[in-house]
Amino acid sequence: MTTITELPFTNWPYLPILERIGLALSLGFFVGLERERRHKEAGLRTFAFVALLGSLGGLLGEAYALLSLCLVGVLVVFLNLQTLRSDQKTELTTSAALLVTAFAGILCGKGHTLTPAAVGVITAALLAWKERLAGFSTGLSENEVRSAIVLAIFAFVIFPALPQGAVGPLDLIVPRQAWITVIIIAGLGFINYILWRLYGDRGVELTGFLGGLVNSTVTVGELARRVRETKGALIDLSYRAILFATGAMLIRNAILLLLLDPWVLGQAAPALVVMLVVCGMLVFRHQKPEPPADGSKPLSVKLNSPFSIIAVLKYGLLFLAIQIAGTLAQRFWGQAGVYATSVIGGLLSSASAVAAVGNLAAQGDITNAVAGRAAVIASLMSVLSNFPFVIRSDKGLLKRMMSATILIVVSGLVGLLLEAYTSFHLSH
Repeated sequence: MTTITELPFTNWPYLPILERIGLALSLGFFVGLERERRHKEAGLRTFAFVALLGSLGGLLGEAYALLSLCLVGVLVVFLNLQTLRSDQKTELTTSAALLVTAFAGILCGKGHTLTPAAVGVITAALLAWKERLAGFSTGLSENEVRSAIVLAIFAFVIFPALPQGAVGPLDLIVPRQAWITVIIIAGLGFINYILWRLYGDRGVELTGFLGGLVNSTVTVGELARRVRETKGALIDLSYRAILFATGAMLIRNAILLLLLDPWVLGQAAPALVVMLVVCGMLVFRHQKPEPPADGSKPLSVKLNSPFSIIAVLKYGLLFLAIQIAGTLAQRFWGQAGVYATSVIGGLLSSASAVAAVGNLAAQGDITNAVAGRAAVIASLMSVLSNFPFVIRSDKGLLKRMMSATILIVVSGLVGLLLEAYTSFHLSH
């Protein structure tokens, strides 16, 4: 049995030790500031002392690090006993934050920088967003929670059991790669859905942008419906919101390419950037109008949860169909077949179409240049797929969106030509 008899002796360099202690104190102050603002028993100084204690434990060695954690545990016990004696609720959240801060201090003492800093920022964010996180969790329906659990089972239970490599006739399906792509699409939709639930009602433009990240087609359809219901009273607001939704769709597709194959994003970037710039110019050109004074209800977008079972299966089947069609089209008709598949896929789901070409490029079935152009084509078709919703809404909105759509599509085509011209000259 090992006993601690005396402190280890060593010649510590002054500046590195000072940096480690300073980082631990900064993290303790940063987290404690939020607790102090809420008038908690453990505030600014307590968290700073805990982080300092953890850093000293990390500096002295593993045995002292464990001792510092035990001392923080004793402090947590006394903190909760004090609150119980004063007829208050136990400070479970503050207690957990103290323990996490102690661990971060130990990491600082051992010389880590990025990890404890990230832990401190995340801890402070979780403490500060208490009301928003609680409001979001209580606002979730039972079906959404159940679907999220099943999605987690798909990701962490079913995925490891899938066979590796290509399967099926002609080796058209790669189960693991296809499934992880579906999980990425659903995961991005989940994150965007959280943002929309938290901030979607804070403005029409923000609603349009966050809705576009989740599903641009549904967002545009809802905005056009509100224009039709109000007989044109919300044309200006809806027009800007649709532009924001279009820009969000382009950003989402770029993120998908970045996750699946960054080199493909490099090929598609010129066209996507030009389209985003045009969307931004159209937004700034059309000044933000005042809210209608006729008693119209605020604009709202009704979006279903993107992480439901039906949504995951729909994305999965659509993604597989587009990928198989793209692979067969590429084998029989070359690049033209891939582009034709992207046209059809973009009309159905630009996210699935972009993910499919990104996967094909990652597997080496098509070149990065072809995949990038196909992703841009799918995004262009997604812009055009919103047009039927606008046609049924209002003539004024139809006129504005017609000119805006033409400008966005033309800018995308110019970006494609620019990328093709640059690639041709670089290859020669």
